[in-house]
Amino acid sequence: MDGATTRLLGPEGLAVTSVEDGQVGPVVHLVPTDEAARRCPECGTRARRSKGRRSTRPRDLPTGGRRPSLVWRKRRWRCDQSSCPRRSFTEAVGSVSARKRLTVGLRASAGAAVADTGRTVVQSAREHDVSSSVVAAAFTEHAARVLPVQPETVEVLGIDEVRRGRPKWVYDDQAQSWQTIVDRWHIGFVDLSGGQGLLGQVEGRTAAAVVERLAARPADWRQRIRHVAIGMSTVFKSAIRQALPHAQLVVDHFPVAQLANATVTEVRRWVTIQVRGRRGRKGNHEWELRNRLTRRADSLSNDHLAELQADLKLLPKRIGTPITAAWNTKEDLLDLLALAHTNPNREQIADLLYRFYCGCAASGLPELERLATTVQTWWLTILAFINTGITNAGSEGTNRMIKTIARDAYAFRNPVNQRLRTRCATTRRARGHLDPR
Repeated sequence: MDGATTRLLGPEGLAVTSVEDGQVGPVVHLVPTDEAARRCPECGTRARRSKGRRSTRPRDLPTGGRRPSLVWRKRRWRCDQSSCPRRSFTEAVGSVSARKRLTVGLRASAGAAVADTGRTVVQSAREHDVSSSVVAAAFTEHAARVLPVQPETVEVLGIDEVRRGRPKWVYDDQAQSWQTIVDRWHIGFVDLSGGQGLLGQVEGRTAAAVVERLAARPADWRQRIRHVAIGMSTVFKSAIRQALPHAQLVVDHFPVAQLANATVTEVRRWVTIQVRGRRGRKGNHEWELRNRLTRRADSLSNDHLAELQADLKLLPKRIGTPITAAWNTKEDLLDLLALAHTNPNREQIADLLYRFYCGCAASGLPELERLATTVQTWWLTILAFINTGITNAGSEGTNRMIKTIARDAYAFRNPVNQRLRTRCATTRRARGHLDPR
C-alpha cells in the first residue's frame, strides 16, 4: 500500500499492507516497520530466528467516523543470546505495547477525555467503546504525565475546607472511646496567584493537618508565599501562624458580609419574639422585609431604597428601632469592605471603621456588640483584604468543582481518585484546554 494509507490508518511503527471491507469498518492488515520490533526487550539483541506467527487485533481510534479493525500478524522470535534469561518474544512497537489490546493513542484519548474535556469515566468508556476500568487506568496514566509531582512556587495561597462523604468511626478498646478513621472534612490548598488550581488536599479540619501539609513542602517554596487567604477560621489562622509566620493573612470579605447579614436576621427574629411572643410570619411587616434587609443598599434602586427606609419607619417602635440600627450598622460594615480595589487612605478607613463601631455601641444590642468584637478580633486580616483586594473566591470555586465532579461521578470510592480528577479539572485553563476555539 502507499504511504498515504499508512499515515491515515496505520499506527506509528506499523505499515498497511492491505485494506478490506468489513461488517463494521475497514479491516486493515499491518506489518512492523520499526527495526526495534525484532529486538529482544530484555537484552536488546536483534533476533534472527522466527518461531512462527500469531494474529492480534489491537483496537485504535476511529478514522473518518469509522473504527478500523486492525490485524497484525506478529512474528514470534527466538533470542540467540545465551546469557539472556528470555528465550523468545513477540514483536512490539511503541504505539502498540506488548500484551496490550489497545493502541497507545486510544488509551491516551480515553484518559485525556476525562482529564481535559470534562467527561466522566462512563462517558469516555462509551465514546471509546472500552470498559470503565480501562478508562480509569488510562486517566491515572494521563494525569501522571500532565500534572507536576511538586507544584511551582505560589505567591498567594488559598485555604478552605470542603465536606466530602460521611465520617466513619471505630471503637478503640484501649482508649475506651470512638476514633475517627475517615473524616468528613477535607482541606484544600489552592494557587490564587497562578493557574495551578488545586495544589492538594488533606483529610481532616485541624491545625495539625495544615501544618503537616505545609511542612512537607521545601523551605524555599514556603518562603515565597506572601499572602494566605482564608475564611474566618481560627483553625487556619493558628496553623498559618505556625507554618508560615512571614506570610500576611487575608480574610475573605464574603464571610464578613455573611456574618453582618446573619446579625441583622438575628436581631429581627429576636425583637419579633420579644414583642409578638412568637416567630415572624406572613402578615408581619418586618418578616416581609427579611430579604430586602439582607441586600446591599447600593444594589437597590433609589425608589426601592426609599421604599425600604419608609417601611422601616412604619414598623412599631419596639421592632423598627433595633432593626433599623442593625441594618444601618450592617451597611456601615459593607461600606468599609467596599473600599477594597479603590486604593483608600488611612483616613477613609478610619472614618468608616469609627462609624461602624459607634453604631454598634450606640445601639445597645448584644448582637451588634458581638459583631463589633468579632470585627475587632479579625481586623488586621480584614484590613489586609481592604489594602490588597485578595479574596478566597478561587478556593470557593474549587470547592464547587469538587462537588460537581463528585456528582457527575456518582461519588468516589476513594479520595485519591477524586483529588486527581479535581486537580486535572482546575488546571485545564493553564494547560490550554478551555479555549473555545
